[in-house]
Amino acid sequence: MNASLLDRITIEPGKCGGKPCIRGMRIRVSDILELLGEGVSIEQVLGDFPDLEREDVLASLQFAARRSDIVRLVA
Repeated sequence: MNASLLDRITIEPGKCGGKPCIRGMRIRVSDILELLGEGVSIEQVLGDFPDLEREDVLASLQFAARRSDIVRLVA
């Protein structure tokens, strides 16, 4: 995976409840993923959030993919 894309994801305790955000802004990764999951195109997301860059959306997807690969042990 491209580490530089994942560098765009920031987590700050006092911002958005400590949820993963894009480049320190108050745009949560979960907001981007939810929009994409509802069928909103990347171009529409970028139009709705002018401060976002295409790489931010790709970083959100990479972040989600990496998080979904977490192994959980069940006792």
